[in-house]
Amino acid sequence: MTDALNNVGRDAAPRSIHLRVTGRVQGVYFRAWLAELAESLKLRGWVRNRHDGSVEAVISGKTDAVAQMVSSCHRGPPDAQVEKVEVIGEAEEAPPGFRVLPTA
Repeated sequence: MTDALNNVGRDAAPRSIHLRVTGRVQGVYFRAWLAELAESLKLRGWVRNRHDGSVEAVISGKTDAVAQMVSSCHRGPPDAQVEKVEVIGEAEEAPPGFRVLPTA
């Protein structure tokens, strides 16, 4: 959803997004990397692998930190080969903490 991606980063207001990352993103430490980065950025939410080979996440926090996360997801951890980062749309605000969930 292009509008959702374009709106990320405009200010420090709270923001929650649902995103999907495709490419070589499973088996390369992507979920743990994303969780560590989210915690360092003081973001809330969750991340999980999908059976289709993608990684899915809900990210909540200040808009500028959410934008930094989206930007970082385009690179991923060293062994990842990210093809696409898709902001699917807005999400409900996540509770405190950041969790790695089982594959869905």
